[in-house]
Amino acid sequence: MKKAAYNIVTTTEEILKNMGEQIKLARLRRNLPAELVAERAGISRASLWKVESGNPAVAMGIYAAVLHALNNMDKDLLLVAKDDEFGRQMQDLNLMTRKRATRRKK
Repeated sequence: MKKAAYNIVTTTEEILKNMGEQIKLARLRRNLPAELVAERAGISRASLWKVESGNPAVAMGIYAAVLHALNNMDKDLLLVAKDDEFGRQMQDLNLMTRKRATRRKK
Protein backbone atom coordinates (compact mmCIF):
# COMPACT_ATOMS: atom_id res chain seq x y z
CA MET A 1 0.00 0.00 0.00
CA LYS A 2 1.34 3.42 -0.97
CA LYS A 3 2.05 5.92 1.80
CA ALA A 4 0.37 9.29 1.62
CA ALA A 5 2.68 12.13 0.71
CA TYR A 6 2.70 15.23 2.86
CA ASN A 7 4.30 18.51 1.95
CA ILE A 8 5.74 19.28 5.37
CA VAL A 9 8.69 21.53 6.02
CA THR A 10 11.66 19.82 7.63
CA THR A 11 11.47 22.00 10.74
CA THR A 12 7.81 21.03 11.19
CA GLU A 13 8.74 17.36 10.91
CA GLU A 14 11.30 17.87 13.66
CA ILE A 15 8.69 19.59 15.84
CA LEU A 16 6.29 16.67 15.38
CA LYS A 17 9.02 14.17 16.24
CA ASN A 18 9.94 16.14 19.36
CA MET A 19 6.29 16.42 20.36
CA GLY A 20 5.82 12.67 19.90
CA GLU A 21 8.88 11.96 21.98
CA GLN A 22 7.65 14.30 24.72
CA ILE A 23 4.27 12.57 24.74
CA LYS A 24 5.98 9.20 25.05
CA LEU A 25 8.17 10.44 27.90
CA ALA A 26 5.11 11.88 29.67
CA ARG A 27 3.43 8.46 29.41
CA LEU A 28 6.52 6.69 30.72
CA ARG A 29 6.98 9.16 33.61
CA ARG A 30 3.39 8.42 34.64
CA ASN A 31 4.18 4.71 34.40
CA LEU A 32 1.19 4.15 32.10
CA PRO A 33 1.28 1.21 29.69
CA ALA A 34 0.71 2.04 26.02
CA GLU A 35 -2.34 -0.21 25.89
CA LEU A 36 -4.03 1.72 28.72
CA VAL A 37 -3.33 5.14 27.17
CA ALA A 38 -4.58 3.92 23.79
CA GLU A 39 -7.74 2.56 25.41
CA ARG A 40 -8.36 5.80 27.33
CA ALA A 41 -7.84 7.82 24.14
CA GLY A 42 -10.16 5.53 22.17
CA ILE A 43 -7.49 4.65 19.61
CA SER A 44 -5.49 1.58 18.67
CA ARG A 45 -2.03 0.82 20.02
CA ALA A 46 -0.70 1.34 16.49
CA SER A 47 -2.16 4.86 16.41
CA LEU A 48 -0.53 5.64 19.73
CA TRP A 49 2.78 4.42 18.33
CA LYS A 50 2.31 6.82 15.38
CA VAL A 51 1.63 9.70 17.77
CA GLU A 52 4.70 8.87 19.83
CA SER A 53 6.83 8.76 16.68
CA GLY A 54 5.48 12.12 15.47
CA ASN A 55 3.81 10.80 12.34
CA PRO A 56 2.35 13.74 10.34
CA ALA A 57 -0.50 11.57 9.04
CA VAL A 58 -2.12 11.40 12.49
CA ALA A 59 -5.07 13.74 12.95
CA MET A 60 -4.74 16.57 15.44
CA GLY A 61 -7.76 15.20 17.30
CA ILE A 62 -5.90 11.99 18.03
CA TYR A 63 -2.97 13.94 19.47
CA ALA A 64 -5.50 15.80 21.65
CA ALA A 65 -7.15 12.54 22.76
CA VAL A 66 -3.78 11.09 23.76
CA LEU A 67 -2.87 14.24 25.70
CA HIS A 68 -6.23 14.05 27.47
CA ALA A 69 -5.60 10.41 28.33
CA LEU A 70 -2.36 11.52 30.02
CA ASN A 71 -4.26 13.23 32.85
CA ASN A 72 -5.75 16.20 31.01
CA MET A 73 -2.58 17.44 29.33
CA ASP A 74 -4.77 18.57 26.40
CA LYS A 75 -5.31 21.87 28.22
CA ASP A 76 -1.80 22.80 27.02
CA LEU A 77 -3.26 23.07 23.52
CA LEU A 78 -4.83 26.34 24.65
CA LEU A 79 -1.33 27.80 24.66
CA VAL A 80 -0.86 27.27 20.92
CA ALA A 81 -0.58 30.67 19.21
CA LYS A 82 -1.72 32.40 22.38
CA ASP A 83 1.02 35.01 22.25
CA ASP A 84 1.14 35.63 18.52
CA GLU A 85 3.54 38.58 18.57
CA PHE A 86 4.20 38.51 14.82
CA GLY A 87 0.48 38.31 14.01
CA ARG A 88 -0.25 41.21 16.33
CA GLN A 89 2.43 43.32 14.66
CA MET A 90 0.98 42.54 11.24
CA GLN A 91 -2.48 43.43 12.49
CA ASP A 92 -1.23 46.72 13.92
CA LEU A 93 0.32 47.65 10.58
CA ASN A 94 -3.01 47.21 8.84
CA LEU A 95 -5.05 49.21 11.32
CA MET A 96 -6.33 52.46 9.97
CA THR A 97 -5.83 55.44 12.20
CA ARG A 98 -8.57 57.97 11.99
CA LYS A 99 -7.54 61.56 11.76
CA ARG A 100 -9.39 64.09 13.80
CA ALA A 101 -10.59 67.31 12.38
CA THR A 102 -8.75 70.35 13.58
CA ARG A 103 -10.36 72.24 16.42
CA ARG A 104 -12.18 75.37 15.55
CA LYS A 105 -11.06 78.49 17.28
CA LYS A 106 -13.77 80.51 18.93
